[in-house]
Amino acid sequence: MKLGLNLGYWQRHADDATETVLTAERLGYDSVWTAEAYGSDAFTPLAWYGARTSRIKLGTSVVQLSARTPAATAMTAMTLDHLTGGRLLLGVGASGPQVVEGWYGRPFARPLARTREYVEIMRKVWRREEPVTSDGPHYPLPLPGGLGKPLKLITHPLRPDIPVYLGAEGPKNVALAAEIGQGWLPLFAFPGKIQEMYGDALAGRAPDFDIAAMVMVVISDDVKAALNGVKMMLTLYIGGMGARQRNFHADIIGRMGYAEAAERIQALYLEGRRDEAFHAIPDELADGISLVGPPGRIKERLELWRASPVTSLLVMGPRDEESLTVVRDLVLG
Repeated sequence: MKLGLNLGYWQRHADDATETVLTAERLGYDSVWTAEAYGSDAFTPLAWYGARTSRIKLGTSVVQLSARTPAATAMTAMTLDHLTGGRLLLGVGASGPQVVEGWYGRPFARPLARTREYVEIMRKVWRREEPVTSDGPHYPLPLPGGLGKPLKLITHPLRPDIPVYLGAEGPKNVALAAEIGQGWLPLFAFPGKIQEMYGDALAGRAPDFDIAAMVMVVISDDVKAALNGVKMMLTLYIGGMGARQRNFHADIIGRMGYAEAAERIQALYLEGRRDEAFHAIPDELADGISLVGPPGRIKERLELWRASPVTSLLVMGPRDEESLTVVRDLVLG
């Protein structure tokens, strides 16, 4: 199992994680990942860390499709991959209607078809086999009825096959990741339920397909307090990261077997009763998707992840050298 570090969103100058990334690289972590929503972008912090490291892989988890055209994402990815010696892992995702329509002012319809079309265009750009054209309905190239002509990327990519990971939660999206991607980035993974939830969707994946699961890790002798940290995160995602009519995070929690709880958590959150929403999250759910407690307990629970289809753990939380070392030793031996 490979080990990565997920830094999440960059928030302010104090969030410069250069020393953390350098420590992770020195300790043998395979990758470091950044994210974006409607604050910092994912590429800029990754370029900052990439300029200060030499080995660790650099992943986006994830860049949002609606934030950039396929050609713009392909150009940025190609540039960053070149400058860092071929270390980019490009994670992309459709996000949700609240962000896509509210922040980017773009329609959210048909995320599966848009994702497929988007990835196809990026790969055409990187391969430089011919001027890029696309007859898809979402990103037609050249634009019909205009003065544009098919163009070919000026710069030769360092790698014409930059690895593409999909951030996906629904079974159809996961199946698409297994079909067209080199990896899948699940935000919430319950190791003992992955096969039940996604076995059919993952059946056609390639042997080297990477399931890189984001896992919140809290090293603490106080298991209850550690679980409360996980619950705070779940309260926000289940309750507030989506519309009442469409919340993909609540949906995935429902498919894990907690549909009634997810419905109650979201209702309480949207009514402003956030403390009650927090307390409505089952301990079993918070514990199932995370690794919390003293090192011995985490070591024991890691066996559930080793027995699952997960091939990379992208840990969220640890930043200091002592914690990163403990996690490294537990995961990599």
